[in-house]
Amino acid sequence: MKFSNSLNNGFWAGYAIPPFIIMETAFYILLYIKTPQGFESFGRFYLGNKEAPARNLFDKLKGNDQNPDDRILQMDLMETRNNLPVNIKLIGCTLEEMAENCKVITKEAFKIFTLEP
Repeated sequence: MKFSNSLNNGFWAGYAIPPFIIMETAFYILLYIKTPQGFESFGRFYLGNKEAPARNLFDKLKGNDQNPDDRILQMDLMETRNNLPVNIKLIGCTLEEMAENCKVITKEAFKIFTLEP
């Protein structure tokens, strides 16, 4: 099977490296809800591969970063580097804060992907 990117070496000689093996940095926000079994992920916003815009966006969000586990909803700013996830920061939210944060994320993501070089 041929893949769409063009890195060719080692085992994949003659083939492009599959997209799930490419080592790159990505930033995203995960949404969690508290259940009797613990926090379960139910959503994800991709923020691109630049750290500054991702951190700036997350800093605009409403919520409690002192005791986030006390809230029923949680948002985590995550970085994936070389396919390994790293939690950068998290906040606990009320339903109203989560709704407002999703609105802010959508507006800021539009700016990140369309207006910034």
